[in-house]
Amino acid sequence: MVIKKSRAVEQTTMAWRRKLFVLAAALQTGCGIIFAIDVFNERTEFTTQTLLELVAVIALSIGATLSISQYRALLRRNSKVQRELDAASGAFQDVIEQYFKMWGLTEAECDVALLSIKGVSIADIAVMRNTRQGTIKAQNSAIYRKAGISSRAELLAVMVEELIEGLEVKSPITSH
Repeated sequence: MVIKKSRAVEQTTMAWRRKLFVLAAALQTGCGIIFAIDVFNERTEFTTQTLLELVAVIALSIGATLSISQYRALLRRNSKVQRELDAASGAFQDVIEQYFKMWGLTEAECDVALLSIKGVSIADIAVMRNTRQGTIKAQNSAIYRKAGISSRAELLAVMVEELIEGLEVKSPITSH
């Protein structure tokens, strides 16, 4: 539930950022159009100021085009990274659920174990689950016993090991 809330906040923040960017791009475009109209109206009396305005219109047009192009590229990249992250998160969630099932954890123990893996304190877990800290400690003991481990650190290590399994360890560079 905490993850869903933070993701919703993140999506809202991204939506506001997109709106602000679109507003800024619209302002740049509007200014460019105003400058272009001014340069067009002064085409008969071409002065240094008109030349500077023409250069400003061209520069503003190039800047706006590059900004929009880069922003679109960043949005595409962000979408790709988010899809990959969602896939990895989903796969990791599946791994966690498989371990919980293999260990025979109850639903309450699964919740407590997941919150422990996320680093939530016993006191906070008790508040979130509307129970006493002693109950959470007892559930943690049951989780550790069923998993064949003795601490939260070992619980986390089991999950991290699953993530990094197969990664190559580079040998340290030795200097002579």
